[in-house]
Amino acid sequence: MLPTLGSVAAPNAPGTSNRGVLSAAANGLDGFIVQHGGDLDQVFGRSGIDPEQLLHPTLSLPLTNYCKVLEEAAVQTGCDNFGLRYGQQFQPQALGLLGYIGLCSATLEDALINFSAAFPFHQHSTLIELVDQGECYRFDYQVRHGAINERRQDAELTMGMALNLIRHVLGADWAPRQVAFEHARPHSWQEHRDVFSAEVCFDQRCNSLLIPKMDVVGKVMPGSDPVLLMLIKDAIRQLGDNGSGAASSSQPTLIDRARQRLLTTLHLGEPELNDLARSLDLSEWTLQRKLREHGLSFTQLVDRTRRELALNHLKQQELSITQLASMLGYSETSAFSRAFKRWFGVSPKQWRGHQPTHV
Repeated sequence: MLPTLGSVAAPNAPGTSNRGVLSAAANGLDGFIVQHGGDLDQVFGRSGIDPEQLLHPTLSLPLTNYCKVLEEAAVQTGCDNFGLRYGQQFQPQALGLLGYIGLCSATLEDALINFSAAFPFHQHSTLIELVDQGECYRFDYQVRHGAINERRQDAELTMGMALNLIRHVLGADWAPRQVAFEHARPHSWQEHRDVFSAEVCFDQRCNSLLIPKMDVVGKVMPGSDPVLLMLIKDAIRQLGDNGSGAASSSQPTLIDRARQRLLTTLHLGEPELNDLARSLDLSEWTLQRKLREHGLSFTQLVDRTRRELALNHLKQQELSITQLASMLGYSETSAFSRAFKRWFGVSPKQWRGHQPTHV
């Protein structure tokens, strides 16, 4: 059974453009601040972040505010290595879409490649590269935003996230060959060496991890899932740059949220009204009423969501019709074929063979 993600953007849904960093990057931040003795109101207030935004992992936070909240947390808690410690406990699953892109990849090498390729959609104004240096891969990371000068905590957090993705497969004792940070050596730098179990250099041109290829090539990801990987890649692309403008801070509409829930649960089987209503903290009657206000019934919403997803993924030749039917929640391939013919007038096999341009 495929895992259920907390939130995946629906195709072309309004309010999903990311021009900063997805709030999934701050997963558990409030609890971590409290755990270290910080005052949440002060930290978030001085950083200009609404804690409600952190409840929606695909909402976009301005990168300036995100870096500031980490620096402010370090000051307020008195924990100079706040970002390092936050990153040390930040497991890939907590990173939302970006984390699952790595976890669902076929091999650890693929996970690093996919993670690096998807990162620009997760966070803008940032350099992220996986550089092939022959014997090693060098994972480079650097915030490149003119208004952000203090970014040490963010750098240490991100290096910790990358480290944990690798250790998810290779175990807690795995160590990179070398770690580099662009900021000056902090007072408690020995903790960095202990966390990474490696030589750590400071005042470098870029933040980076040096990863021996022999450690990652051919190492199978335990949660590899090609179908879910395909879905997640599409979802995170839709959170990319849809045009100019500031980061969106608006809440997703009910229809957006309902479609997001359906997109992440269709693979579990035929959707049920009561399950969707419960996931949205609504009664069945309230959900039906709100859908009617948008000219939709529950059945129509499910049908449209399946139609969009089917069209997206039928173009992928490696995905069989049977796999696609299962991913859309159909118990039988024949039921999917009938629905597809109702939508487009041809069978899925015919559509794939002819790629009609009018659809």
